[in-house]
Amino acid sequence: MSLPPEQPPEPRIPLGHGATFAPRFASGDGPDYDNVLACIRCGLCLSVCPTYATDGVEVQSPRGRVALIRAWQEGRLELSPNLRDHMYHCLDCRACQTICPTGVRVGELVLGARAVAESQRRRGAVAGALAGFSLRWLLPHPDRLEASLVPLRLYQRLGLQRLVRGSGALRLLPGPLAEMEGLLPQLPGRPLRQELPEVVPTSGVRRYRVGFFLGCVMTLVFARSSRATVDVLTANACEVVTPKEQVCCGAPHTEEGEFEEVRALARRNIDVFESLGVDYIVADCAACGAQTKEYAHLLCDDPAYAERARAFSAKVRDISEFLVGIPLRRPLGAVPRQVAYHMPCHLAHAQKVREAPRQLLRLVPGLQLMKLNEDDWCCGSAGIYNISHAGRADKILARKMDNLRESRADTVVTGNPGCLLQLQAGVRGRGWATDVRHPMELLAESYRGGAGEQLPPLDGEKVRIDSGSPTD
Repeated sequence: MSLPPEQPPEPRIPLGHGATFAPRFASGDGPDYDNVLACIRCGLCLSVCPTYATDGVEVQSPRGRVALIRAWQEGRLELSPNLRDHMYHCLDCRACQTICPTGVRVGELVLGARAVAESQRRRGAVAGALAGFSLRWLLPHPDRLEASLVPLRLYQRLGLQRLVRGSGALRLLPGPLAEMEGLLPQLPGRPLRQELPEVVPTSGVRRYRVGFFLGCVMTLVFARSSRATVDVLTANACEVVTPKEQVCCGAPHTEEGEFEEVRALARRNIDVFESLGVDYIVADCAACGAQTKEYAHLLCDDPAYAERARAFSAKVRDISEFLVGIPLRRPLGAVPRQVAYHMPCHLAHAQKVREAPRQLLRLVPGLQLMKLNEDDWCCGSAGIYNISHAGRADKILARKMDNLRESRADTVVTGNPGCLLQLQAGVRGRGWATDVRHPMELLAESYRGGAGEQLPPLDGEKVRIDSGSPTD
């Protein structure tokens, strides 16, 4: 009499299903299950993850988040408030994607998980109203957004900000309000969108017609930086077109899993820019550049917009990426500064533009580039992370500030408004005299001292300049 075959013991740790198992979220905006399976748990991502470095626990690492997403997709975990919160603990800095040997797109997987979680979420009345107000009523409408900052301008002009900060009254405000006030820099007198002509001609012979994607925070808070961007472009044979009808790129909505709202914004921006006949669409905000480059993917299944979105995204360039790819006028004015360059995550990791800003800064006479350790580590801003996860963001910022102090730079430059706000707050909170600038401000300052001979493209990219059109 034969004995039945011995059954393997039940594994103590659930191993999940094989690659042929149909996941819960096999389509739509949810995480790409095949990409989830690409994680080999090698641990390289742990060495570059700010939240793992801060907390030191597996669940706060990229591979930990991928494991949670896989278990959720395979039905071994149910959606809970705790699981949802873990998806928002991620900064979406994408440093893990840069180092991953198997191409796991952790940031995209996390955003997809947020989209699914938000679609199944029942918000409370107050939370739902706030989300609807900010994401759907305020951000998509530039006029409303500009009007919303009028009270803050009065708060500063009347000296109330100085009084509140000097008296210590900030400690009496609820946590998020105190964090927001602590980030608030000196606002410009008017948004740049209201002051900038729709078409700014080049200072010489026009070689390029460039559409300028003017970001929401850039026009409202960093108008001087974006004005410098326009000045640098016009100094380099560009006619700059800044359409008043453009709207938010959709980056804040993406971070909250609101993909349908992002698609609506993308369609509006495509409609606006495609009628302008521009050769390129340039952004000086790393988040805007990364998001608009994603329009082609976001609308790939839209029969009316798929091809138009591909054409739009193919024209998008970060300002530094664009400048190093064209024959550039050499800036002659001396800018005697010791400068540390902080890489914005949306530029270094999402767009893979790493060296272009430094190439431009090296052209500036008198400017000395200082070594900044961990220059591509997140500063802790990450959209509204420094408000929603203030404690952890402060620890991440402290690490960045320690590295900045060691660099001995008198100026730190970066190309994203969130990073500018975060670094300014870090400098101000420590009482340092360190200046925080956008790279285009220093380049524009040098151009005001004169422009020399034309240089070849710094990255070797060939651009056809006889007709003003980009090379395919």
